Amino acid sequence: MTIRPSTAITNEYNDISAFCKERGEPIFLTKNGEGDLVVMSIETFTQREAMLDLREKLLEAEAQYLGGAKTYTVTQVSERLLGYKQFPKAYETIVKCSKI
Repeated sequence: MTIRPSTAITNEYNDISAFCKERGEPIFLTKNGEGDLVVMSIETFTQREAMLDLREKLLEAEAQYLGGAKTYTVTQVSERLLGYKQFPKAYETIVKCSKI
């Protein structure tokens, strides 16, 4: 974790930008010795948002499962998505992979 005073954003913007992009880590800025802002690259922000979105979806799926929602095997999903008669080779490959 990197902590810098808030004046650093004005005086050392290019250094802070480079640090965030190279390391993929946020920088915590302080004002009067107390936490004030967090600065990170857009790439890091986008990755964190995607991770949080995925985590939310997984928690929702887990809650549905624990609540008794109907579940499907890989084979059942494959059949519904690909259709056995339409794509027999793809179906066979998926079935083989699901047994691994």
